[in-house]
Amino acid sequence: MDKLSSSNYKGKVMDEWITAFYRVQGLDHSFKFHSHKEYEIYFFHSGDCKYLINNRIYELQPGDIILLDGMTLHKPNPGSGSTYIRSMLHFSPTWIRELLGTLGVPNLLDPFNKLNNCLLRTGYDQSGQIVDGMIKGIAASLELIDTDQQKTGKKNELLEAELKLELIQLLLKIYKMSQKELSQVTSKKTEKEAHAESIASWINKHYFEKVSLERIAAELNLSKYYASHVFKEVTGFTVMEYVMGCRLNQVKYLLEMEPNQTLTDVSRSAGFESVAHFSRYFKEKVGKTPSQYRKEKLK
Repeated sequence: MDKLSSSNYKGKVMDEWITAFYRVQGLDHSFKFHSHKEYEIYFFHSGDCKYLINNRIYELQPGDIILLDGMTLHKPNPGSGSTYIRSMLHFSPTWIRELLGTLGVPNLLDPFNKLNNCLLRTGYDQSGQIVDGMIKGIAASLELIDTDQQKTGKKNELLEAELKLELIQLLLKIYKMSQKELSQVTSKKTEKEAHAESIASWINKHYFEKVSLERIAAELNLSKYYASHVFKEVTGFTVMEYVMGCRLNQVKYLLEMEPNQTLTDVSRSAGFESVAHFSRYFKEKVGKTPSQYRKEKLK
């Protein structure tokens, strides 16, 4: 599971299944283009921030809640002139799926796997405040579980059961909120945001081919200079960083889901020009070789 890159963060007992970070300020790992297997509830409190999800860009407002399936590439791009505050909750659906079935509400996860990474705009209304409080409560429960294990040396199953129920209550609230059609935000885009989205959309369709800034600009009828600068301005990273992020995400998927494919086949199908370049890039970004990553995932 992704962690904050701050050296102050210490792993907790429940990290394999659920993590919660309440009202985080400052830089962390999520400023990089990233993905993860866990579902995520992201709550925006304050600041100036655009959020890129695949090829969509949202201009965030306080009280906004983003529901992420995790595997779709996503990245916040906060402005430098304001204090960026957000809360994040990651959880593994497998951890609570059995309980959802027992309760007869397996569809509580639908907002994450059917709504295509949607944004709920609460305006910090009563619903938004309730979700805020629930995330705060879950973060506190995780601290309690961790403290208890450090004292006793064993996992407290009662505390874990209470934590699961807290998460179920949060998911019930999210599910009810997601049913409101007006909660699905389709905000008006500026010209720059529209162009940046067009560039991202084109890359998502062609990242496995030979991609260049010249080709993108030509096919979208933009100048190379404008395409480069508008994408960087809106998203916070370069066109080629986005291309490589898409390729890396596809490689991770193939390494795990296509165990019989050779590394050569995996690298080529994701758009890498050579296995050597693919291996170096993967090790640099992931911290382990493609073979090591595949072996760990297949366990």
